[in-house]
Amino acid sequence: MTQVRVLVGTRKGAFILHSDSTRKRWEVDGPHFAGWEVYHMKGSPVDPDRLYASQTSDWFGQIIQRSSDGGKTWEQPGTPKGEPVTDEQGMPKGESNKFVYDTSEETGKPLTTHQWYDGSAHPWEFKRVWHLEPALDDPDTVYAGVEDAALFRSSDGAKTWQEMPGLRGHGSGKDWAPGAGGMCLHTILLDPTDKQRIYVAISAAGAFRSDDAGETWRPINNGLVSDYIPDPTAEIGHCVHRIDMHPANPNVLYMQKHWDVMRSENGGESWTEVSGDLPSDFGFPIAVHAHEPETIYVIPITSDSLHYPPEGKLRVYRSRGGGNDWEALSKGLPQKDCYVNVLRDAMCVDSLESCGIYFGTTGGQVYCSADSGDNWQAIVRDLPPVLSVEVQTID
Repeated sequence: MTQVRVLVGTRKGAFILHSDSTRKRWEVDGPHFAGWEVYHMKGSPVDPDRLYASQTSDWFGQIIQRSSDGGKTWEQPGTPKGEPVTDEQGMPKGESNKFVYDTSEETGKPLTTHQWYDGSAHPWEFKRVWHLEPALDDPDTVYAGVEDAALFRSSDGAKTWQEMPGLRGHGSGKDWAPGAGGMCLHTILLDPTDKQRIYVAISAAGAFRSDDAGETWRPINNGLVSDYIPDPTAEIGHCVHRIDMHPANPNVLYMQKHWDVMRSENGGESWTEVSGDLPSDFGFPIAVHAHEPETIYVIPITSDSLHYPPEGKLRVYRSRGGGNDWEALSKGLPQKDCYVNVLRDAMCVDSLESCGIYFGTTGGQVYCSADSGDNWQAIVRDLPPVLSVEVQTID
């Protein structure tokens, strides 16, 4: 029987939720890495037992964890099993923690600084891994989006990492500036029909595309309008919160921006707003239905200063036509005095015939709809604030 595994990263550890294809009863496994922030956890699409996790601590730094048995046990790649993952001073050990920015002349002009809020120059500084994206065809290849914004790649199961320097080497790199949550590369999309094409999104620089497997990059922000930057239609400087696509139609992209829900029908060459009749066009996550490329989901919050649902009612909004016309989905969700938020990596969909939608909140709840959003249930409550939610279906 098909099994469903939901991977939840939180402020105080990781949790793995298990169910069968009915998705009615759930078992909770965890916490893994208790007390650590787990910004993201994701499984390989070609090996359901291979999982990767980004484990972060303000005290001890960044550790990448890997599981080869579906999360039963974990190891830090590059550190022998049974040995501590930190040294005597409490600092992470092992090659898997060495994220070194590339500054070689061979990749173009070295980038040593970027902008800060006030426009002053600051050195690039590695802080944490926001997003892990396993390759579509190899369980040992995985991409990492980090803060300060850069893209890294490992081809040995996260044991060693190399920056893909063409992204920062793009001429605009020195002009990137952080959003309120930091200058993070938080979205990595791999085109399933074109191995050369990769999309990333950076807060607050914008969206970028590579057509040569990450060697070179260009911004794809035409049509974005952001009133909070000096030039609202600039090529660089937009705070993109999340991008998603349907694998059967990868040229159509959907974006949740810092204000505005956007759609592109040409691989990001241009964007049009599809916020339509949403109660607020501010939010963080966006997701596409597994079997309906024109069905998308967003979770609006009140504003960029009020990070909670409009009217204190937690509602997911669904559009069956690729945007503009939206319907509120609220059955089973709290409709009074609800003031949680849903972060950018905290919503996903499964691949079952009756598509399941999942999201986690800063209040520690994880919700599931087994019928494309019509009905919802809390499959776990009272976790630490949820940072990310991913799902696997295992036959």
